[in-house]
Amino acid sequence: MESGNYNDLQQHADILIVNALVVTISPTNPNMYEDGAIAIRGDEIVAIGTSDDIRPAYRADRLIDGRGKLVMPGLINVHTHSPMTIYRGYADDLPLIEWLYDYIFPVEAQFTNPKNVKTGTSLAIAEMLLSGTTTFNDTYYFVHDMAGVVAESGMRAILAESLIDFPAPNSPTPDHGLAHTKNLIAAWKDHPLVNIGVAAHTPFTASGDLIVKAKEVAVEHNAIYNIHVAETRWEVEESLKKHGVTPVKYLQDLGVLDKSTIASHCVHLNNEDIDIFAERNVAIGHNPQCNMKLANGVAPIQKFLDRGIRIGIGTDGVASNNDLDMFDEMRSSALSQKLSTGDPSALNARSVIEMATIMGAKAIGLGDVVGSLEPGKKADLIVLDLSRPHANPLHNVYSLIAYSLRGSDVETVIVNGRVVVYNRELLTMDIGNIYADVRQIAGEIRQFAASQVAVKKP
Repeated sequence: MESGNYNDLQQHADILIVNALVVTISPTNPNMYEDGAIAIRGDEIVAIGTSDDIRPAYRADRLIDGRGKLVMPGLINVHTHSPMTIYRGYADDLPLIEWLYDYIFPVEAQFTNPKNVKTGTSLAIAEMLLSGTTTFNDTYYFVHDMAGVVAESGMRAILAESLIDFPAPNSPTPDHGLAHTKNLIAAWKDHPLVNIGVAAHTPFTASGDLIVKAKEVAVEHNAIYNIHVAETRWEVEESLKKHGVTPVKYLQDLGVLDKSTIASHCVHLNNEDIDIFAERNVAIGHNPQCNMKLANGVAPIQKFLDRGIRIGIGTDGVASNNDLDMFDEMRSSALSQKLSTGDPSALNARSVIEMATIMGAKAIGLGDVVGSLEPGKKADLIVLDLSRPHANPLHNVYSLIAYSLRGSDVETVIVNGRVVVYNRELLTMDIGNIYADVRQIAGEIRQFAASQVAVKKP
């Protein structure tokens, strides 16, 4: 706590960060302050500049010394399935269709319930906050229970029920899922941290009728619309056989592609598909580590950027990743593009950081709220420790962030003006209780897996 005598000209701030290397990722303000300061009042950033300018102008209830630290916007995870943390490591080293239908769908049918969803979401939020993610866009089941965890933790999220043709854990029919989505939108309307989106699972697990009805709900309520698209070659081949067109062209013909649509994965897009996305202003959720782990391929991100398409980075669920560290995803995004294109200049450090911050925020419709450090925006930011060997020396700050820093370097996290992590300690969640609950569920899952193996034996 700060104390001392103040003059009458000083303004009040709840939190004042000083003496820090501040990287704003702002398109309008200076990109960086080497000896920077940020003043926070309520849930907003009220001032940003040099310590010499900001500190004398504000008296603060809480002063954070940023000496030897880097301050930047909180990271935006644009595509994940957070409750799936309870399935981390359950089914690895498998192709996507086998992984999904033979392992994930059966175990979800058995264990996806309100209690387990709360536990899985809690573990995911703890992991994300401790590694610098302050906002995530999620599609799963029992979203009302997820939203309660988000609100209590102080995290920011967009959450959507995953709409699918066959019975889901909490929706026996697609129409039930649509009605439930409408109820969620009403229940969480105007919450400061929780927004409700709409999600059709994929073009091969949701009928055209369901995809269109889901989009109608999204349009009616001005909500983000999520769908997995062209994640595998198999999906593209099946779409060509069934519909005579690619998944992207199929979705265009259904009329669901526009600026509020987030198409995740998008590994196998041809030039016509990319043109459609650019013309319709569709956003893309890029999941590099999941795409690599399931051997689905490398999405042509540099081509998307060259066409002006908004792209954010996501982790996907940890059952196919297996972690939620967005610093890892940034590095994987950049390196995979360089390798796949044969061009070491592809997806440079500044661009990949923007994908994880301001461009990701724009992709999920929150570009005016978060994603960069600017007065008037919500105070969502992270403080990283630069005292470790891998963070030294500093020649280029963007290269440092993209290629050297790690989620474990995050020391302090502020979301909506509230300190939720300080000195690497979660302040809003009991991590010990979360671990205990997760261990119990994991034991039950292992017993289930053993029983499934026994049934399959001749």
